[in-house]
Amino acid sequence: MNTKQNLKILTIGNSFTNSLTQYFPEVVKSTGCDLLLELANHSGCELSRHWRYIDWEEQDAAVRMYQEPRIKMRDILARETWDIVTIQQASRESWRAETYQPYATNIYEYVKQYAPQAEVVIQQTWSYREDDPRIMPDGEWGINQNSMYELLTKAYRKLAAELNLRIIPTGYAVQLARQQQPFRFQNYDPAMLETIRWPDMPSQAGSLVGVMSWRKGEDGELKLMRDSIHLNLRGQYLQACVWFAFLYGRNVKEITFVPQIIGDSDAQFLREIARQAVNTFEQLK
Repeated sequence: MNTKQNLKILTIGNSFTNSLTQYFPEVVKSTGCDLLLELANHSGCELSRHWRYIDWEEQDAAVRMYQEPRIKMRDILARETWDIVTIQQASRESWRAETYQPYATNIYEYVKQYAPQAEVVIQQTWSYREDDPRIMPDGEWGINQNSMYELLTKAYRKLAAELNLRIIPTGYAVQLARQQQPFRFQNYDPAMLETIRWPDMPSQAGSLVGVMSWRKGEDGELKLMRDSIHLNLRGQYLQACVWFAFLYGRNVKEITFVPQIIGDSDAQFLREIARQAVNTFEQLK
């Protein structure tokens, strides 16, 4: 395996790469490696919208759509000698293979124009938690957690084959952890959300995706808010370990950083899942 000591990584993504900022830099630092990580993300941004923003910038000299203060994508690509540039689909479109092209190819070719030395890599995203209304029985998408994972994985593999790109198997790692962890997230009756009162909430044990919290609504009353799509702290640590093992080509045993919120044994489990995901994903084709 070709190991790396220093990497400059740029993400062209959305909130599913924003989550890297939580632990990825500390994971890398704990191994003695170096990282420059920059994000060129928009929340919920699909490949089609990223390409629309880039094309708009090219058509109008005054338009700048990325980062703060605003800057053109071409200037972000040119100002550093990037080693890695990542792309991915927005999660709500990830399982629909027809939504990827021609936008991914357009972005890939644009990156290679302004950062020809960079390797473009795909992040495989993950399927939602089982309590997301869209994938529950009778949900509007007509799929469940497992079929969402299978469909998005098929779509990412198709794109990778078309552009000859590697895939960071974050979604596979989440799926493996769901299958192998000693305690698994148990879905709850959604009717509970109508009757539950602060400070109670449904059990979150075993989840890597999803967060619940009590927040004050516009009417001034506390409401239980549900996020069933983003990685929680366990999931973010797993994502960081996957990215380190995959992009640096190193053993997760080098990682010594463990967040205070995650127990040592659970962190060891998540690092092992990251190792399995990176080592076996390509073998599953």
